Amino acid sequence: MKLLVQIPCFNEADTLPDVIASIPRIIAGIDEVEILVIDDGSTDGTAEIARRAGAHHIVRHPRNRGLAAAFRTGVDACLSRGADIIVNTDGDNQYPQSDISRLVAPILAGHAEMVIANRQIERIAHFSPLKKTLQAVGSWVVRQVSRTSVPDAPSGFRAYSREAALRLNIVSAYSYTLETLIQAGVRRTAIAVVPVTVNPTRPSRLMGSTLTYIAHQTATIVRTYTMYEPLRIFSLVGAAVFLMGAFLCVRFLYFYVGGSPGHVQSLVLGATLAALGLQIALNGLLADVIAANRRLIEDILYRLRAREDR
Repeated sequence: MKLLVQIPCFNEADTLPDVIASIPRIIAGIDEVEILVIDDGSTDGTAEIARRAGAHHIVRHPRNRGLAAAFRTGVDACLSRGADIIVNTDGDNQYPQSDISRLVAPILAGHAEMVIANRQIERIAHFSPLKKTLQAVGSWVVRQVSRTSVPDAPSGFRAYSREAALRLNIVSAYSYTLETLIQAGVRRTAIAVVPVTVNPTRPSRLMGSTLTYIAHQTATIVRTYTMYEPLRIFSLVGAAVFLMGAFLCVRFLYFYVGGSPGHVQSLVLGATLAALGLQIALNGLLADVIAANRRLIEDILYRLRAREDR
């Protein structure tokens, strides 16, 4: 059983040596432990620091492409190097690497295909109340759309079985955490949660500002959920628009029957909204057919990846 610990990095030269040094090399049930660093266009010598610190593999992007791209590159590199389990951790030393053995235990026991560390946000002293609230609300929303019970959706400290990793498809250019969790929920992937504590770190580079963070994460949730559940989204939106139109049409009829002339604007707007609602619902049927084709394509990609990795 081979475990690869991947570390996406962007200018993490100061903390990366401590992260690599604290990764356990002996884990019960694991025969080999290797470390792979993804240098996402760093300018501080991260790749050389990683090499000197003992990383077994280094993959480098010529320029910064973002966390989601670095994660995707790392997963592909780990699979090509024969990983049976992949653990993703951060280069800022936020996560306790000693808990990697706990993180992979549910996969080794056959109880899960994906394991997510729960940072227990409410207990983190260096997180502001606003950040705790945003994380809690975001995780609740993701639980609803993914139909999972993961309490800490944005957590990047995760473990994937080879089977789960082969099925990952990342579309977002911002962050992979929410997208992969929604995918896993739709596919009914077996997910386990392991509580961990975290170390104080520098402010997140992913969260440039609160508004930017909310906008990006909201867009990721909506886009990913719509890709996998388009009929539900389009039906709800179409029904809401149609009902508004129907209400205005009924309003016109009420006044017309009551002998009050006019209110033609209500009839015109109502008919327009009703027609628009029906059109949205029909688009939902088309999107559902496209989603079915997407699932077929993802299955073909999975089979191709599995065949290439033999």
